[in-house]
Amino acid sequence: MTFSRTSRLVVLLAAGLLVGAEPPPEKQKDPQSTYEPRSNPGAGQKFLEKFVGDWDVLKKFYPRSGDPMASKGECRQTMLHGGRFLQSEFTFRQKDSKTTGLGLIGFDAQSGKFTSVWTDSRSTRMSLRSSQDPFDGAQIVLYGRSLDTDQKETRRSRTVTVLEEGGHKIVHRQYTVAPDGQERLIMELVMTRKAADK
Repeated sequence: MTFSRTSRLVVLLAAGLLVGAEPPPEKQKDPQSTYEPRSNPGAGQKFLEKFVGDWDVLKKFYPRSGDPMASKGECRQTMLHGGRFLQSEFTFRQKDSKTTGLGLIGFDAQSGKFTSVWTDSRSTRMSLRSSQDPFDGAQIVLYGRSLDTDQKETRRSRTVTVLEEGGHKIVHRQYTVAPDGQERLIMELVMTRKAADK
């Protein structure tokens, strides 16, 4: 079998193209993941998803003496960043004043612990809390933390958050912890899911 001159030229050109062709591009790697590995939502995020929605809020503050002081408010809770964090936006009204608060809580699937940050219109301080023990599947228990290493004595606190009534109520209690370990309830939030969310 003989090749014509044109056929030989076509074969040579095709071979040249194959030799010079680059391999298909590899899937681009994420260089940041070598320092900060990616992580997917875990059991804690599944629990936090139950908090999503609009809520009526009753807040009670318990002073050392006398009756508790109550105020009413509202809260909208949404999941952020592909279901990794819960954002809570609070508004409280009392007589002619209004206060707002913003909370963000996340769960590290590797350690099994939660971390939260809180800011509000009453203070310029940020409140940082984290779990001491892995998530038990039923409640979120957080302890107050300070990032100020120069601070000799910090206010210690513990908060416990549980879901009740089939996910239609959230009860959040904050305790102050004395140096001897004794606890005193200082604040309680009772959040009831709004009718449209039920």
